[in-house]
Amino acid sequence: MKMNIKFIAIASGVLLLLGIPNNLWPYSYYILLRWIIFITSGIVAWGFYQSKLMGWALAFGATAILFNPLVPIYLSKSSWVAIDFVTAIIFFLAAYSYKKSSLKRAK
Repeated sequence: MKMNIKFIAIASGVLLLLGIPNNLWPYSYYILLRWIIFITSGIVAWGFYQSKLMGWALAFGATAILFNPLVPIYLSKSSWVAIDFVTAIIFFLAAYSYKKSSLKRAK
């Protein structure tokens, strides 16, 4: 089964942006978000690795480590807001990049 990396990256970016406003979600949303981003970062990293785009693969491997729910990294809420925003942008850029790189490889 081939995963749609572009869809996964966009959905993850949207979920990260939804988590930015303070007091909008219960704490359980952020726990779930950590799990989702951890898993989707691994999936996206693997997709880029298979496409031989090692820079992107390493970036998403690092993202998986940062959002790892099993050995969590504890930071302030303001730090997580900035991290969530930057990570969302990276997911969106990756979705765009993955599409373009797939087209170049098909030619």
